[in-house]
Amino acid sequence: MRFSELNLKLPDWVEPFLANYDEDFTTTKQRMRLVIDLSRENFKQATGGPFAAAVFDLDSGILLNCGVNLVESVGCSVAHAEIVALSLAQKSLGSYDLSQTDRRCQLITSTEPCAMCLGAICWSGVRSIACAARDEDARKIGFDEGDKPTGWVTTLTNRGIAVERDVLREQAADVLKNYAGSGGIIYNPKSSGD
Repeated sequence: MRFSELNLKLPDWVEPFLANYDEDFTTTKQRMRLVIDLSRENFKQATGGPFAAAVFDLDSGILLNCGVNLVESVGCSVAHAEIVALSLAQKSLGSYDLSQTDRRCQLITSTEPCAMCLGAICWSGVRSIACAARDEDARKIGFDEGDKPTGWVTTLTNRGIAVERDVLREQAADVLKNYAGSGGIIYNPKSSGD
């Protein structure tokens, strides 16, 4: 047993997938298309749940790093797509605080953040977040998104983090439904007592 190692390596399919991805990332919708495609591919490849996220340079649209849900493959409950994307972006930019780099960073996520990821976003240094599917879309297929404050958008805005919701929501919600319909594992499901 190792006590000092956690490998947040992206699955082997991600790099070739990105290399063959022919899209400009000028707009938030273009960035979101990539993230939704990553979320779909993650469950098709059986490397995790139907969630993906990416960190972009807000001004240039350059992809800085991405993440897919690795909860099952890594065996770690905190390996959500947002955590993976933020961690890898921080590693590649050399700072645990993305606001201390020469980039204005934007987090694009296929589903609104759960309670845990919301906390990580607050401390990550991103300046903007865009979400596709809503919290209720994930809950509808059985995922427990945790106890998130109802005013979470205002909380982020008050911290200087702009929030855009429902960017290509229908497409992202379809990925969630397809995942559930294909028998995908709903880990940490909402308990019946809630």
